[in-house]
Amino acid sequence: MTYMDLYESWLKNDYFDEATKEELRQIKGDDKEIQDRFYRELEFGTGGLRGVLGAGTNRMNIYTVRKATQGLANYINLKKANQENSVAIAYDSRRMSPEFADEAALVLAANGIKGYVFESLRPVAYLSYAVRELGCTAGIVVTASHNPPEYNGYKAYWSDGAQVAEPIDGEIIEQVNLVEGYESVKIMDKDMAMAKGLYEIIDKALDDRYIETLKKLIIDLEVIKEEANDFTVVYSPLHGSGNVPVRRILKEIGFEKVLIVKEQEEPDGSFPTVDYPNPEDPKAFELALKLARENNADVVMATDPDADRLGVFAKTKEGDYKALNGNNIGMILMSYILSRKAELNILPENSAVVSTIVSTYMARAVAEDYGVTLLETLTGFKYIGEKIKGFEVDGSYNFQFGFEESYGCLVGTHSRDKDAIVAVMCVAEAAAYYKSKGKTLYEALIDLYEKYGYYKETLQAITLKGIEGIEKIQHILTSLRENPPKVLGGVKVVSARDYDEDTIKDLTTNDVTSTGLPSSNVLYYDLEDGSWFCVRPSGTEPKVKFYFGVKGDTQAEADALALNLETAVMGLVDEILK
Repeated sequence: MTYMDLYESWLKNDYFDEATKEELRQIKGDDKEIQDRFYRELEFGTGGLRGVLGAGTNRMNIYTVRKATQGLANYINLKKANQENSVAIAYDSRRMSPEFADEAALVLAANGIKGYVFESLRPVAYLSYAVRELGCTAGIVVTASHNPPEYNGYKAYWSDGAQVAEPIDGEIIEQVNLVEGYESVKIMDKDMAMAKGLYEIIDKALDDRYIETLKKLIIDLEVIKEEANDFTVVYSPLHGSGNVPVRRILKEIGFEKVLIVKEQEEPDGSFPTVDYPNPEDPKAFELALKLARENNADVVMATDPDADRLGVFAKTKEGDYKALNGNNIGMILMSYILSRKAELNILPENSAVVSTIVSTYMARAVAEDYGVTLLETLTGFKYIGEKIKGFEVDGSYNFQFGFEESYGCLVGTHSRDKDAIVAVMCVAEAAAYYKSKGKTLYEALIDLYEKYGYYKETLQAITLKGIEGIEKIQHILTSLRENPPKVLGGVKVVSARDYDEDTIKDLTTNDVTSTGLPSSNVLYYDLEDGSWFCVRPSGTEPKVKFYFGVKGDTQAEADALALNLETAVMGLVDEILK
């Protein structure tokens, strides 16, 4: 069936509501728009669904949500036959998030699976925590993370509280793809689902248990008490789900001077004060920085809509504010946790930290300094969650900290996904500690550079939308895979890793070894001077991402090395796309 046939079938089929049909009538005659909406099914990938809101098979709407959830329900019932199954469901502030959460719960109910639904928006970590606390089979978070306002989606979790990983992700995708037509999806009336005990609102007592769990992760409560009266935090939830839990945890551990960016306080899926709600973007901090300067704040923080990512601006010695990237935040927290625990003699034996292959190499130096094992995973926090589960199963390591360069980290094992709420708490504690030593958080970062070297990581992304974009992204990956660069910016490339093929090839000897990690469409290159770059298509957006890492003896040297490597790689990509 062609995309035009699908378009016409949605207009004629009584299964689809009138509002959906009216939206489709509005694009009649716009062949390109019709094609984009119907040329494919919105893909249920390894992390779940994500797409632009609207009518059509390639859009986020109640029908694509129902169909995806039917596949998830089929998988749960297939794997957990004759057992009582349940799914916890959370959602953020995006448009249609509450509606999609209910649609998912009612499809599950129709398939005999109980849905535990939060009564209002909650961060990602609450869902991960709830899955294990409630003994659920799986979990769903309705969110599109930090994507622009026109997006929504949902992420699927398994019984360990982590996003689904191999082989479960592939098996769920298979079941989703087996669902034939939207009309075949089972759905139950909400009143009936509640009457049958298949739809239940999650009690707020779970929120209390989560907050109490976080409090136990504080290393030095005394330093907070000593500094709290003269310590100011500026925080913005960027119209998302972080406002209530962030304010609560900071207040309960002793931070009284917490100023909220009023214009961004209330949940709003249109995100009216920002281009898009991403704490990685310095522009999202404009209002927060204005408030910080007016009140001489010590630290400025913002979380994304589902409150799993944290952005930070740290105060400098001169009194202004500098943006910290995800690697900076990760290294400040990792160093603080390990150094303070070592100092207090509470760092367990066999301690481990976990990061990803595209995160800073500084993590290796810090881990080695404290005698801690560093393990690296593929990009995606589900792999870090998988490691934590493994540690608990075999007792091999004591998890201390996990982070990825994309502004996500985790302290503690209460969640199996990144948690910006605990990150806010720990950044505030670390900043208070360094203030007690006469230093700002930014000065603490400079101390790390002086001790371990000036590591610098950068990221470039090319957005290539539509069918043609997918083909171009594949062309870039194929070209680099088949013809790995030999020299970049005058520096020899010494090895090429292909995670899809599970190979690490020494380009001098041609020896080939295994990556030791799951298959993924990722290419990685090590250079003779210790620098590196990595290429991977985004799993959630029409982008291909290029990661770069270098190390210099000074900030100026690191800047020059990074620019040289970036220029060489992006020049190569331009040639490929010609």
